[in-house]
Amino acid sequence: MSSTRTPRRRPAAPAEAPGPHHRRLGLVAVVATFGGLLFGYDTGVINGALEPMKTDLGLTPVTEGFVVSILIFGAALGAAIGGRLADRHGRRHNILLLAGIFVVGTVGCAVAPNWQVLAVFRFVLGFAVGGASTTVPVYLAEVAPAERRGSLVTRNEIMIVSGQFAAFLVNALIINLWGEHTSVWRAMLVVAVLPAIALLIGMLRLPESPRWLASRGRDADALAVLEQVRSPERATAEMAEVRALAEQERQSQTGGWFDLAVPWIRRLVLIGAILGIFQQLTGINSIMYYGTQLLQTAGFSGNGAVIANTANGLFSVLGVSVGIALINRIDRRTMLIGGFALITAFHVLVGASSLLLPDTAAKPYVILLFVVAFVFSMQGTLGPLVWLMLSEIFPLKIRSFAMGVCVFTLWLANAAVTFGFPPTVAALGIAPTFFVFAAIGVLGIIFTATQVPETRGRTLEEFEAEVRTRYS
Repeated sequence: MSSTRTPRRRPAAPAEAPGPHHRRLGLVAVVATFGGLLFGYDTGVINGALEPMKTDLGLTPVTEGFVVSILIFGAALGAAIGGRLADRHGRRHNILLLAGIFVVGTVGCAVAPNWQVLAVFRFVLGFAVGGASTTVPVYLAEVAPAERRGSLVTRNEIMIVSGQFAAFLVNALIINLWGEHTSVWRAMLVVAVLPAIALLIGMLRLPESPRWLASRGRDADALAVLEQVRSPERATAEMAEVRALAEQERQSQTGGWFDLAVPWIRRLVLIGAILGIFQQLTGINSIMYYGTQLLQTAGFSGNGAVIANTANGLFSVLGVSVGIALINRIDRRTMLIGGFALITAFHVLVGASSLLLPDTAAKPYVILLFVVAFVFSMQGTLGPLVWLMLSEIFPLKIRSFAMGVCVFTLWLANAAVTFGFPPTVAALGIAPTFFVFAAIGVLGIIFTATQVPETRGRTLEEFEAEVRTRYS
């Protein structure tokens, strides 16, 4: 039974001083987040590749939808299984495996002779995307010091949106250079093999998570890793706490799915899963996947919509950049609630401008302005924060497993939005669709204010001790 005493906070760790460990930690963040870049590129590239792909492979509307959506289902499976593999074999080991799968999936998609083979390799690629979405944030959270964890973990989010933006730009460039060739889509897809190889080679030179090593009784290895990415005094201080928590968890009676029988763990997993669902039900991927079609519906011409849609990619990157600059200065709950409030307001404005403005030349630009503002607000708040919270709130023993469960539900919500957005807009129009998104945003505010715990300024071990007391 968990103690009911108020947990003691550990003494303040020695302040970090400049040195080689800072550069080493920066290298870890750069290499690991290539997984996020691949996540973004592989989900965004289909937008521009789809039209030539349909011509080259003779896709029907049914097979087109299948080829696009199969990656999402692969990602859901990858998120669920990837977490278990990372808990069993290590975070670094899992990222290396995923890098290899990225290479195989990318090359397989690029050389696929028909849509059936393409669908198989899109599923393989989706598995790698889902596994990366689970494992990379956990790896970064466990390597980072508490005061830099927010900015380092959320670098993965900026790499995701940068990957999507890069996909839009690469597609436009390749179409302009070789658009007359029906197989041009293969060049768009194969570009992703370059960051996949960089991830594979880079991870060979990086260390394993010190917290995972300690959980396996490899204290000497864990301390050696901490000494690479901390000052010597800081490494020793953190290692004492990591060792104590690892020993406590080795004495636990539960493991795997059985951990969900523990009330405080079950509650954290539910909170994480619902946060992931709310992140997707803001409708962000309706813009990232169908932005061009939405803008055409709003009144842009075909070519005008393609050009205007690049603004969504640009402001997605800018939003995440601003979010990362603020994330260690504002409490997580405050930033989540503020993000939901902004998102809800811009959803209402998109809907109202679509419904109430007369059909003039200015109308599509007004809608674009509010859509871009929504994208900026979403990617500056919920986008990075939800991934950060998922990497912070779970106990070490099941951190990857629990995150896998939550990201699995996140991907299913993603699939629901992906399938549901086009027919909903066709049936109801832009205004009612965005009013539905606004109502979901209000529910998100209520949920965050009443259920989501604060993690900022606490080590992973301190937070675990506190929630054991609060929710037991």
